Amino acid sequence: MAATKPAADRKVARAVQRVTSTALGPYQSAVVRIGFAATWLLFLLCEVPNRHALYGPDGPWSWDMGRELVADNNAFTVLLVSGSTLWFEVVYGVCLLSSLLMLLGWHTRAVSAVFMVGVLSLQNRSIFVGDGGDNVVHLMAVYLVLTRCAQVWSLDARRAARNPGPDRVGPVLWSVLGVLLFVGTLLGRAGGDTWLIVLFWVLWTAQGVWWAANRYAPESEPRTLLDVLANLAHNAALFVIMAEVCLIYATAGWYKIQGSRWQDGTALYYPLKLDYFAPWPELSALLASGGVMVMLLTYGTVAVQVAFPFTLLRRRVKNVLLAVMMLEHAAIAVLLGLPFFSLAMIAADAVFLPTAFLVNLGALVVRRRNRLLAGRAVPPQLRRGSEERHRTLVG
Repeated sequence: MAATKPAADRKVARAVQRVTSTALGPYQSAVVRIGFAATWLLFLLCEVPNRHALYGPDGPWSWDMGRELVADNNAFTVLLVSGSTLWFEVVYGVCLLSSLLMLLGWHTRAVSAVFMVGVLSLQNRSIFVGDGGDNVVHLMAVYLVLTRCAQVWSLDARRAARNPGPDRVGPVLWSVLGVLLFVGTLLGRAGGDTWLIVLFWVLWTAQGVWWAANRYAPESEPRTLLDVLANLAHNAALFVIMAEVCLIYATAGWYKIQGSRWQDGTALYYPLKLDYFAPWPELSALLASGGVMVMLLTYGTVAVQVAFPFTLLRRRVKNVLLAVMMLEHAAIAVLLGLPFFSLAMIAADAVFLPTAFLVNLGALVVRRRNRLLAGRAVPPQLRRGSEERHRTLVG
């Protein structure tokens, strides 16, 4: 009994050491960052022709109605600072730019906050035009602010590897955001609870303290403490993201079980027959005509969603169900015409992808990129000559 207690204490100590000294899941958090930034960026680009009707001054949900709703639910949106078209265009442009920079991982600590402001501002301006995918993007935009999601596959990681010295752009960006935050706080017209404004100031202050510690005391105890706090925040946010995905699937699965159409295996038949969810009518009609296939897909969807949270301790089973769910969302994108919902869910599912798979995938992408760039760098006549010499040697 006495021997087992020190062993248990050592396990707890190792677990605490790992959680506080390491930002876990660097590849998983990076792929989640890339996935959600790409999803939101593609959505904004596709809706550029309709942006005024969805979130702007030409929408059915007028500026006065938006102000009244925000005053009632305390939602945050900077679009209600002004009802002018110019202000809307500026906000929409910042949303596009922050999504691109978030995707690339450029000064991600600051850009993630701007990305979150953009997502909240557009979605809270017209809450009746979104779907389940928008809700997932909404939540993940908040969680990503607390993660160290640019450790790999980012311009930040590339810059740190090439030039470990002090960053010159970061302080300028920090100062500009501080001025904007100060002006926004004085105006007090953006809407939202006080806690969100306080959160922005906490993030801004923490970023300044972090830069000062890195610049003037990189080996000090305060710098180590800041690193520990950042790791704890990252690991807690990553855990919340994983729990959120499990909660989404668990609630969706158990609610489906209570529906009579899911119980008799016909639930998927009805959306396939709706014109609104039929971008490929012939394909939808072909799938809906197979009663056995519809029944298998209906029961399979429920089984996978209910079972997934219980398979996290069984790695191989979890990986199989994860692949099935991603394929299911890809099928939803094609059959039901919901590409952005599917992209958001696939990006959320990616937090459970195995590290080895992500490392190999990243290496494959790098090899293909280098091969493509090398092929472009060689003049065509030289490339043809090398190909002929290769065929000669092989033949």
